[in-house]
Amino acid sequence: MPEQRERHTRTATKSAAASKRSASRTKGPEEAARRACRGLSRLIGHRAEGVSAVRRAEEGWRVHVDVLEVPRIPDTTSLLATYEVELDGKGELTQYRRIRRYRRGASDD
Repeated sequence: MPEQRERHTRTATKSAAASKRSASRTKGPEEAARRACRGLSRLIGHRAEGVSAVRRAEEGWRVHVDVLEVPRIPDTTSLLATYEVELDGKGELTQYRRIRRYRRGASDD
């Protein structure tokens, strides 16, 4: 009997640890995008306009976040920037860099 209790306790402990690990990992691209937008906005003080790319990285996620840097009137002349944001496996922002700056009305060439 004590042997069964000990085995049950070890199994329950392993299950709890496994569920804790999976709960702390970023679940998918939607959650990664949300976390990247929130974290970047807090760091740079500019509002995220949207996400233009999300992809898996070796140890987490790489997200391209479009940010309104300089609002202007008319809105088509506002300056936006795309930032590449890297998240670790837990969804924590590890680094970012601005990769592009452009006018809202400009088209990609």
